[in-house]
Amino acid sequence: MYLEVPQSLKLIVNQAHQVAKHVFRPISRKYDRAEHAYPKELDLLAALMDGLSAGGGQRSAGVDAVQREAGAGDGVRNGANMATCLGLTELCWGDVGLALSIPRQGLGNAAITAVANPEQKKRFKGTWAAMAITEPGAGSDSANIRTTARLEGDEWVLNGEKIYVTAGSRADSVVVWATLDRNLGRAAIKSFIVPHGTPGMEVVRLDKKMGIRASDTASITLTDCRIPKENLLGTPEIDTKAGFGGVMQTFDNTRPIVAGMAVGVARAALEQARELLSEQGIEVRYRGSFFTKSAAEAELIRMEAEWEAGRLLMLKAAWMADNGIPNSMEASMSKAKAARVANRITLRCVELCGPLGYSEQELLEKWARDSKILDIFEGTQQIQLLIIARRLLGKRSSELR
Repeated sequence: MYLEVPQSLKLIVNQAHQVAKHVFRPISRKYDRAEHAYPKELDLLAALMDGLSAGGGQRSAGVDAVQREAGAGDGVRNGANMATCLGLTELCWGDVGLALSIPRQGLGNAAITAVANPEQKKRFKGTWAAMAITEPGAGSDSANIRTTARLEGDEWVLNGEKIYVTAGSRADSVVVWATLDRNLGRAAIKSFIVPHGTPGMEVVRLDKKMGIRASDTASITLTDCRIPKENLLGTPEIDTKAGFGGVMQTFDNTRPIVAGMAVGVARAALEQARELLSEQGIEVRYRGSFFTKSAAEAELIRMEAEWEAGRLLMLKAAWMADNGIPNSMEASMSKAKAARVANRITLRCVELCGPLGYSEQELLEKWARDSKILDIFEGTQQIQLLIIARRLLGKRSSELR
């Protein structure tokens, strides 16, 4: 692995940073206060992202490009997974909620890329897809999904309720996880593309949140919602031995992205804290004994080390995906480490900067609020540690809960 930003991706990283600095930062507080208002400034950005993807080939920067590359062992590459992680890192240095609100960059787009067949990818090209997984009472275990899908003729009929759907009201479509047979557990869970406007699907509530307020978070009900048979992602066959590995490939692709988002907001907090402390005469000195440094200096250095660990795990998980190497454990490791580090860093930077860090005069308090979601969605910290333990010990989910 080459741990510096590849030359081929520096243009994407620089462009994303300029967007974060000149588009996201200036409107960050505006949409934090105006929750549920659609950031119209993002329409132009979406067009730019489309241009980047169209012109970048394998190195396009959108979530609709991420997938595990075939052909492990035929050379080392940095492809769409690395480009997307690095790009989202920069965008979330600007604002996490706005990054989650870019049209056609929903988590459902990553699901379509991971699981859809060529015909579906062509048919849904250009759509903005949200992802609907979480349900009331299902907890953090996706295997407890109770939304059902039954085949009637040439249509799937969906019934159930989904909560905490990011971009659930703004997106063009929603990728809904549902079970074909509750008695068969994980193996029967499939994902379905449901376009907005389909009879039977209704957005019933928009949630008020602690952070990422620029992003809409919806609750959706499905009542005898009928979609074409061809809208099932992947195969309809139920393989009890394979589990629901097809839909879980989505997480292997998106968890490193969430790690990248955490790395971005944590870096923003570290840089701001260093700047504010510098104005008070506290400079970080990297040379010399640790015991001769001030408490603030020592704390910043410790946080930078933790940040670097999260960043490197993110890079490894993305690199593995680009090179066709199974990365389920590494994806969970990167998400668990980077998200927890982002929580700790943003909160500690607020503390170090005192009243200024806690006030709305700076964005530090907002970054602390925004960072918490990164430790929750795409699988909580506890779920990630459970997945890692299963992989390390070679245990099935029924053996290690």
